[in-house]
Amino acid sequence: MLERLSPEETEARIAASHPDIRAMVDYWRQKAAGRRMPRRSDIEPGEIKAFLPRFTLVDVVADPRRFVYRLVGTEEVASRGSDPTGRSVAEAFFASSAEESLKYYEYVAHYGEPYCFRDDYYAPDGALEKQDVIFLPLSDDGEQVNMILLFYYDHKFQPRVEDSSVLLRYHAWPDDNKE
Repeated sequence: MLERLSPEETEARIAASHPDIRAMVDYWRQKAAGRRMPRRSDIEPGEIKAFLPRFTLVDVVADPRRFVYRLVGTEEVASRGSDPTGRSVAEAFFASSAEESLKYYEYVAHYGEPYCFRDDYYAPDGALEKQDVIFLPLSDDGEQVNMILLFYYDHKFQPRVEDSSVLLRYHAWPDDNKE
């Protein structure tokens, strides 16, 4: 498992992240309303509509699967090239390895604190990715993490599907610059 970050280090990572990440963290904190973390029922999709394509919910389960994708936004699906909904993170990870991906979920589930990832990484297809990612704990009882909200900003969106409505929001593809 990852070493626990100091609150100052976590805040510095969030502060250095894309404004969308900071906005999602502010929203999460508002919904926590003084509690350690909000409940899933506190999150209102209509209040964060613009962020939903990059929004993922992962269940924390008490069986060998450990973390299971419950809801995956359309942009995340396009970036992956497939929809992992209903599959475990261990089998449908989007990193260089399952272990690489799982350590962030384990951190959030164990400590009940956000984790902000701000590094380059290799996707399963070997492509170098650059994202700011925030992993945010959710809890029905305020103590035990039973769901993780993941939200990201992709500095270099690389869709792995060709026929997706999510691609319509991107208007300047490298090939479009040809004269």
